[in-house]
Amino acid sequence: MPEYLAPAVFVEETSFRAKSIEGVGTSTAAFVGMTARGPVSVTPSDPTPPLLTSFRDFERYYGGVDDLTAGTARATNYVALAAQAFFNNGGGRLYVARILGAGAAAPTPVVLNSGSPAAAKKVTLSARSANGSAYRVTISQSAHATTQALALRQPAGTAIQVGNAVSVVGVDTIAADDTAGAILTYNVLVEDSTGPVYEAGGLGIHPKHPRYIATVMGAKPPVAGDALTNPVAIDIGASASAADVAAALMNGANDQNVRTITLTGGSDGAAPSTADYQAALDSLLALEDVSIVAAPGASTFGDTVAAAVNQALIGHAEARRAYRIAVLDPPPNADIAGVRALKSKIDSKYAALYYPWITIANPAAAVDATLPGTVDVPPSGAVCGIYARTDVQRGVWKAPANETVTGALALQRDVRFGEQEVLNPLGINCIRALPNRGIRVWGARTISSDPEWKYVNIRRYFLYLEASIDRGTQWAVFEPNGEALWANVRTTVSDFLYNEWVSGALLGGTPKEAFFVRCDRTTMTQNDLDNGRLICLVGVAALKPAEFVIFRIGQKTADARS
Repeated sequence: MPEYLAPAVFVEETSFRAKSIEGVGTSTAAFVGMTARGPVSVTPSDPTPPLLTSFRDFERYYGGVDDLTAGTARATNYVALAAQAFFNNGGGRLYVARILGAGAAAPTPVVLNSGSPAAAKKVTLSARSANGSAYRVTISQSAHATTQALALRQPAGTAIQVGNAVSVVGVDTIAADDTAGAILTYNVLVEDSTGPVYEAGGLGIHPKHPRYIATVMGAKPPVAGDALTNPVAIDIGASASAADVAAALMNGANDQNVRTITLTGGSDGAAPSTADYQAALDSLLALEDVSIVAAPGASTFGDTVAAAVNQALIGHAEARRAYRIAVLDPPPNADIAGVRALKSKIDSKYAALYYPWITIANPAAAVDATLPGTVDVPPSGAVCGIYARTDVQRGVWKAPANETVTGALALQRDVRFGEQEVLNPLGINCIRALPNRGIRVWGARTISSDPEWKYVNIRRYFLYLEASIDRGTQWAVFEPNGEALWANVRTTVSDFLYNEWVSGALLGGTPKEAFFVRCDRTTMTQNDLDNGRLICLVGVAALKPAEFVIFRIGQKTADARS
């Protein structure tokens, strides 16, 4: 209560409304795996993976769908293809935790100076991370005609060339006269095999310049996005003058003051280890909006790694307050016996397994005619997109099944009805080509042996409820634990569940049939109160999918009554 010490009229603000709970998002996915380039986020000090809202975003940060390079061998870029399938199937928000394969190496750095400069004067161009792509870096110098008098009006750090000498505004002594000169600025264009990936213009060659090249393109640029989208960095020695930098940048340039450098010798590496996957998954724990996780391509690295990655994904989804589900892939070319053997080793109410792989048009074949026109990809990318699409169009309570797989041309193996009769009870969700109905996800089960958590939509809907109530009732922590608080909590949760019932997410003709909320002396003992525990009991009647639609048809006589 406010303290009133003198007679007066006092006006106070108060609230007559109960606290409200806002439903959390459920359609944000995260993929873990190898990509052509991009940030590697495996420690808290590394950059947080950027949020991607389109496949164009993925290309800007992580490169295209070109095959990865491990030495002289080529490997399919499954994470890129999965990201493309995710967005094609209705996904809208995606994070990618990039990992490096064993033996991954960055392209060899290039010293731009001529001769053998001292270490403190070196100007070095290097790749930010390990990758098998070659980078073509074009540096161009622009000389804008001016006079020394006009040049002095430029920002401090601007480089001025008079004759063959380079001076810097605000640093060197420059005569304020009409002697002809030129303002020097630099542009950098970075390209890989897919085309331009980064460009920076108006760069200066002295630390006082507002766009100093070693700052804009340094190891830690002031704009965080530059570190994520720019695959190369320029380092300038502490003793290098502006003239030294200008000479180094234009060393070997053509008559138009344009120089091209190619960074080669990198490798994406071979199969990553389980520890690499685990570290990348751990980096995703800080992203509270992620609700779906997958590791496209991990099932191609052999049975041992694939099994360990599946366990890592399950453990990640089962982590306390993670509120996530893992989407698992079978190995490529797995037969019925193989996928059954895979399922026999895993059991979790926080994971779902889909079979078989999907055949799509090979986007890399558009630029390389020697590549096959189609490519088989793991189903997790498209399935995660279908999860997101169903959440947006219907709701997380709707089973993400009987949904078309956009972009699918065929299946690596057709699943017959009799085969699905074997797989479905095991919790293996089949993707099937149905006559005149296209290729569809035809299953909605988790891999759990617990019948209470048989269905994917039930698991995901309860994750949604738990996360929403958790995050929407944080205001109650440290409040006086008495009747007033209990009533407020009951009202808050009941109002939230009432809205869920109205939207069709809960079973029951009335709110009383659909849910209950209890928070009173019947849910808490005196020991609970003495130890600061508030216990609220919530029950909901969730909707199960109509997995088996049965019509009973019989004969009747013409005069029989119905």
